[in-house]
Formats: sequence, C-alpha cells, structure tokens
Amino acid sequence: MAKRDFYEILGVAKTATEEEIKKAYRKLAMKFHPDRNQGEGAKEAEEKFKEAKEAYEMLSDGQKRAAYDQYGHAGVDPNMGGGRGGPGGEGFGGGFAEAFGDIFGDIFGGQGGGGRRGGGQQVYRGNDLSYAMEITLEEAAFGKDSQIRIPSWDNCDTCGGTGAKPGTKAKTCGTCNGAGTVHMRQGFFSVQQTCPHCQGTGKIIPEPCTSCNGAGKIKRQKTLEVKIPAGINEGMRIRSAGNGEPGTNGGPAGDLYIEIRIKQHDIFERDGDDLHCTVPIGLTTAALGGAIEVPTLNSKVEIELPDGTQHGKTFRLRGKGIKGIRSSYPGDLYCHVTVETPVKLTEHQRKLMKELDESFRKGGEKHSPNAKSWTDRVKDLFK
Repeated sequence: MAKRDFYEILGVAKTATEEEIKKAYRKLAMKFHPDRNQGEGAKEAEEKFKEAKEAYEMLSDGQKRAAYDQYGHAGVDPNMGGGRGGPGGEGFGGGFAEAFGDIFGDIFGGQGGGGRRGGGQQVYRGNDLSYAMEITLEEAAFGKDSQIRIPSWDNCDTCGGTGAKPGTKAKTCGTCNGAGTVHMRQGFFSVQQTCPHCQGTGKIIPEPCTSCNGAGKIKRQKTLEVKIPAGINEGMRIRSAGNGEPGTNGGPAGDLYIEIRIKQHDIFERDGDDLHCTVPIGLTTAALGGAIEVPTLNSKVEIELPDGTQHGKTFRLRGKGIKGIRSSYPGDLYCHVTVETPVKLTEHQRKLMKELDESFRKGGEKHSPNAKSWTDRVKDLFK
C-alpha cells in the first residue's frame, strides 16, 4: 500500500515551520499514543501513532526534509539508497533523538526543577521556605530592622560534606552506573527517570557518617538580619534570596519568604493607608463643643469640636495615616465620635439632669431637630 504524504499525516502545509511541525506532532502523539488508547480501536491508534512518528522523524530533520521535498518517499527510504539511515548515515539518532525526548517530556512530564551536571547527576534547586513574622502597627508604619532565627543546613564537620564515614568513601551506583538516571521502557519509547537507588546522586554510601546519617549536611539555627520597609501591609512578603532549603547535587538554594502579620492595635484600625479610631466624648462636650486631644501613631493632635456634635460624627485629619510602600503621600486619620451617656449619677446630678430635660422640652424642636423629624415620620407612618 502506498505511503501517505508526510505533510498530510501531520496536517501541515509544505511551508510549515519547525515549530508548527513539532506542535502538530505533539498533538497527534498525545491523541494516538498506545497508553492513552486501550481496548477497542487500540490497533488503529497504534498504526496512526507509528505513522505520525515516522512523518515527524523525516520532517524534523532539515536534510531529510529537503530530500523528501525533492524526491518524495524514495529520497528518504534507506532501502532505495536515498535515505541517511543506511550505512554511513545518521539513522534516527542525533538531533531527532533530542527533539523526540523534548516532545515526550512535554507530554508525560519531566523531572521538573532539575538540571544536569557534567557527571550526569540530576541537579535540583532547593525548596522555598516561609516564615511568618508578627509586627506592631507602628513597626509596619515606620519600618524596623529585625533579626530572625531560621533552620539552615551546613556541611557536616565530621565527614566534610561527603556523607561517608571518615576513612571510607562513596561508591558509584551500580543501578545507573553513576549517571543518576535510568531509562524505563514505556510503550514504543524509553522514558528517563531519576535513579530510585541513589536518588539521582549517582553514588551509594556503604558506610554513612554517624553524625549526619549520610546526608553530608546537618541542621543548625541561623540568624538573619531583616529590614522591614516603612508602610508594609498585612500579608505582604519579603524575599530573602538563597536562604531556603539547599539544592541537591550542587543545585542552588531556594529562597526564604517572610510573610508579615500585623498585631491588632488597641486604638487604631488600618484600611490601606488610612487609619480609623473611635473617640469617646461626654454629653457636655458634645453639646457645648470644645477642644479635645486625639492620638496619632507617633504623637497627639488637638481638634476643635463644634457645639451640638452628634454621636457618630466623623472628623478627618489629612496626612495622619500611613504612607504605604507604593504611595506618594500618607493616608488620613478618621476619628469617629461616640457620645457617652453618663452612668452612676448621684441624686443631685439626677435632679440637675431632670431640670435640664424640662428646659429642653420647653425649648421645643430647636434643641432636638432630629427627634422632631423622627416624630413626624412616625406620625406619617400611621396616617
């Protein structure tokens, strides 16, 4: 049976780029791979998978593609003398093998986060660590220099970081022959995995160091200087590069992320760059007005209350809030007034309050405009 056109198999034009060809093959490989097609239709999927694989082998190689474009299937068939897979040719190795591995690494997942050293060992970046730091609202507003203690890993003093008992040394892993990886057959191709015997190190330690149990590192406490920037807010994180867990096989260490937690304040509540506080005043001050002291984060200010100040009145003090990290100007301080009702009155005070109330009643609505308005609304409700 005549072979189908390779471009037709992959569903691309003859002018397709290498990336378009690779993308088309990846899509077909995922669709027809035998591991994804079991039971009915498995045989047909297997044939289509092989067909797509062959098409990609030819079109992903520049010289083979040129020969195919000029001579068709005869130009790449080693049995007809035109291909490069015969004696003296490259076959299907070299560049294709690398690209083929890249594609199936995308499909089935690679080792993630790892690289490779010259000796073949897998190199992994260390994990990031998180540290919760609790600070006061004042420290968040104005910043501070602080110290924290975190666990760190240093080379073992006993074995010098080798992990082997003094006087002994590590041996090459017999499973992977020091490569750190092994190849496992999966369907029609081989998948590279971290060696399960040596965990990617390429070495086995017959007699581990008793101080570090063969790890080569021991855990110690490390003190770090941390600068808290002024204006930092709840939940923000400070990154300390390289102070996370150490990498594997010489890989870089992870990072430490310091997450900020702000303690509840006795007076203020923060809303972005603004501050809110509740200021209690007495009946006399509310009625007659006058100056009162209001606290800020680092001082006190005096504000003038007008006579007849009502419960719940809010006064805004511009620029008395917090200047955030990304802000050009500080926020404001909002003072919410609460009028307190006097308690535990003496008989004389009760008498005076009653006399005051009688005088208010004689004055009518001019002393209680809100009450008059509320009374009228109630009357309208029952009309």
